[in-house]
Amino acid sequence: MVHSSLSTFQASRTAGFDPVTYLRRWVWKMAVATLILMAIGSATRVMNAGLACPDWPLCYGQLVPSQQMNLQVFLEWFHRLDASLIGLMAIGLVALALRWRQSLARWVPWAAGLVLFLVVFQGVLGGLTVTQLLRFDIVTAHLGTALLVFCTLLAMGMGLWPYRPTGTAGKLSWISGAAVVLVYGQSLLGGLVGSRWAAHQCFGLAELCNVVNAHLLGIIPASLSVLLLTVLVWRTPALDEVFRTQANIAFGLLSLQLVLGLATFRLHLQVEPLTVCHQAVGAALLGTLVCFTVLSLRDSSLPEENLKISVNI
Repeated sequence: MVHSSLSTFQASRTAGFDPVTYLRRWVWKMAVATLILMAIGSATRVMNAGLACPDWPLCYGQLVPSQQMNLQVFLEWFHRLDASLIGLMAIGLVALALRWRQSLARWVPWAAGLVLFLVVFQGVLGGLTVTQLLRFDIVTAHLGTALLVFCTLLAMGMGLWPYRPTGTAGKLSWISGAAVVLVYGQSLLGGLVGSRWAAHQCFGLAELCNVVNAHLLGIIPASLSVLLLTVLVWRTPALDEVFRTQANIAFGLLSLQLVLGLATFRLHLQVEPLTVCHQAVGAALLGTLVCFTVLSLRDSSLPEENLKISVNI
């Protein structure tokens, strides 16, 4: 049976079709769509368009509310459209992973199933944000789950990416993993600041000032972890160039994020495009760190485990 599945895999490759490559490209497209979804969601929030469509899952009881269409309705409607596209792609991802499971590593169908579960859960939270009138805890959980979907897709994509381990990454995965946790936590705090409009009302309520202060203090450990990773990457000899590239990207995104964060804070979230860019860059930074972590973990694994099941299974 194994011989037959491997023969099928080799035959498909000979014919110019590689299931691993096809699935990886599918995952990358989903990741890009998710990043766009989060950016649109941020724009929807800062433009006060979260309830522009008063019902769910339709908008004014229609698939396309042409008569009620304006900028706010369009943002909320397009946000749902992108979410629906990701949902369909998640179903397709599971179907493809199951269809080609004999040609893939064992973890791939499970990872696809996790993506589908998170996307469905994200959809439920999206509905609750409308029916519960933008409750801040649900809105924050909505963002947190979207980030988990994004990170899971990127981790899956890097797991399917062709890479030959060199064994030079050492313990860099621990540093990058810690940076992932810190940046993710900082993203949640930022989402909480936005969902409670804490930057606007901090001067009136001490509780909201604590939320803002926690986000500001969280900048320190998150930034230091990225800086430490960058320094260690450049001080590690014979490291694969892809690690240096990812570390440079992370450092650049961190620098941009600090500038955007300072400007956003000074302007009290009054410039909508600036706020949207701040969240999008934060998500991109988190994604870059996830990619680095997965690749550094793979650096100590067997090459055969990175692309497909071993011939000995």
